[in-house]
Amino acid sequence: MEKSKMRCMGLFLMVLLVLAAQEAEGRMCESQSHGFHGSCVSGHNCALVCRNEGFSGGRCRGFRRRCFCTKLC
Repeated sequence: MEKSKMRCMGLFLMVLLVLAAQEAEGRMCESQSHGFHGSCVSGHNCALVCRNEGFSGGRCRGFRRRCFCTKLC
């Protein structure tokens, strides 16, 4: 096999492995928190409120800094 074909095959396998790893992790779903009020400054506080709402965590997001709860779909 030529070196160029070997490189192409190696690159293809690398991309395939990356895609498979992302699929194995699962997708992350987000929903705006109903219990968090005000501007979201601390991701830690957001995550605590989200855990009380039954999610696995949360993070501050967007221009208006809202708390979004996260969990695996």
